[in-house]
Amino acid sequence: MPSTITLPQNAPGLKAQSKNLDFYYGAFKALKGVSMPIYENRVTALIGPSGCGKSTYLRCFNRMHDLYPGHRYDGKIELYPDDVDILDHAVDPIEVRMRISMVFQKPNPFPKSIFENVAYGLRVRGEKSESYLEDKVEAALKAAAIWNEVKDRITESATNLSGGQQQRLCIARSLATDPEIILFDEPTSALDPIATGSIEELIGELKNQVTILIVTHNMQQAARVSDYVAYMYLGEMVEYGVTNDIFMKPKRQETEDYITGRFG
Repeated sequence: MPSTITLPQNAPGLKAQSKNLDFYYGAFKALKGVSMPIYENRVTALIGPSGCGKSTYLRCFNRMHDLYPGHRYDGKIELYPDDVDILDHAVDPIEVRMRISMVFQKPNPFPKSIFENVAYGLRVRGEKSESYLEDKVEAALKAAAIWNEVKDRITESATNLSGGQQQRLCIARSLATDPEIILFDEPTSALDPIATGSIEELIGELKNQVTILIVTHNMQQAARVSDYVAYMYLGEMVEYGVTNDIFMKPKRQETEDYITGRFG
């Protein structure tokens, strides 16, 4: 199944790009020659049925697969403007994760205070100035639209927060290190509709300061929050394009079948 990459007209600048990316879980080839642009300060959504490679592809961007033996990348993921291949063995995966942070499907606050959750990445980076940490934590919590809810309980355990608050805290934690890209892996699947709406609204605001790549099974969510959509199936990129084009006039029958619910 050949990939169909439709490059949009008058697109913004590239922030990253995968080139002929293969990925292996041991002998199993989970990604097959995936090439796709990621545009700066835009939201790109990955859609497709379960097991199609969406989350596998997403986790290549911050080298999460390095944490497990037997995993292997082929191809490149180039990060701009410095043209670095983040899959190169010479590139420190810890530094990659500072530049490309991730928010997971279920909120995963650390068993620490709200403050220490947000400050964690900065402390790992070696930051010791308490005044600097206080400023960055406050700024990150404000950017994640949760500051007003937690400013008077900043020393309380993060596990005392509601599910939606915990997810916004995790977003604040990812923002604190000033990432260039944030990866969202089904960030609202464990949340109620009100919390989901809050996170979607926040994503729309965050793209003004950071580039976003999101995996979602929710077609309506992809249509609401994204600027570009990529449909994946069996580890391959089937179709990529501007969100409205993909949902209103897809070029591939496979894409139309999935979007309309006839498949997947």
